[in-house]
Amino acid sequence: MKVSLFVTCLVDQMWTSIGVSSVEVLRRVGCEVEFDKRQTCCAQPAFNTGYREEARQVARRFISIFEESDAEAIVSPSGSCTAMVHHYAELFADDRAWFERAKAIAAKTHELSSFLIRVLKVENVGASWNGRLTWHDACHGLRDLNIKSEPRTLIRNVRGAEFVELEHADACCGFGGTFSVKYPEISVAILDQKIEAIERAGVQAVVSGDASCLMQIGGRLSRKGSKVRAMHLAELLASR
Repeated sequence: MKVSLFVTCLVDQMWTSIGVSSVEVLRRVGCEVEFDKRQTCCAQPAFNTGYREEARQVARRFISIFEESDAEAIVSPSGSCTAMVHHYAELFADDRAWFERAKAIAAKTHELSSFLIRVLKVENVGASWNGRLTWHDACHGLRDLNIKSEPRTLIRNVRGAEFVELEHADACCGFGGTFSVKYPEISVAILDQKIEAIERAGVQAVVSGDASCLMQIGGRLSRKGSKVRAMHLAELLASR
């Protein structure tokens, strides 16, 4: 299957190994991967803070660029950005032409673990990683896309890895995009509950499907002097 990689802003600018790992995993399971360098933001920051017209402008660009591709699917290593694409139709409720185009693009757009499990029906990508690890359910992936069992299935099939279910795995990490900037004290208070649960789990790594959550969690772990690594699912699945 030919897929187009929707890499996301954070991956492109701050955590490029996630993008590289995503390509590695997709190629390993037999996909032909293309990457359109013109892609930019998915419009989520503007959408979440109420700037709907600005969000529409960015969404139109996204839709127009990915419509040009003959790829059968658009795959992203981010539940939150994938969820935003699935919200595009809301932006164009009064514009029938763009509404239909938005729905068509959304139907092709998948988060990485969901694509592997639901579309390709692949549960084992041949990864190996030695150690104990746990999973943090990122809010958008869990609540907007109903992604829960998919990453856990993939993790359990990583040779050498011991999966430990995290206490309150579905609790927010406190990031919430602009929320962490507007309300830093509340954000850190929420985050510290997550950090305490990770420390109690006794793992070498905490894995998730969104760079934003991992930056939030990883930054706090680092500041506390923890040796626990924050790792994206794509990085884990690319490991040999």
